[in-house]
Amino acid sequence: MIRRRVVVSGQVHGVFFRDTCRRMAGEHKVAGWVRNLPDGTVEALFEGDPASVQKLVDWAHEGPPMATVSSVSVREEEPEGLSGFEVWETPAGY
Repeated sequence: MIRRRVVVSGQVHGVFFRDTCRRMAGEHKVAGWVRNLPDGTVEALFEGDPASVQKLVDWAHEGPPMATVSSVSVREEEPEGLSGFEVWETPAGY
């Protein structure tokens, strides 16, 4: 199991990025979460088997059809054994 945190920049708000990410995670059995950040980026956490997590990281470089992704930063983290995938709201005070 691996865990990756990604931050996606570009036109990624208002284009169904989070919902599509949730559906993709379900299809690939990847746990974690996704949320919009106030600075216009999207942050996501993917945890699961290496091939499935990599599919989500690769997808984040393109996003849904209406998105325009300009950059993606990827950070490795230690897995925590998450289950399920959630769409989070923007954190208060962020």
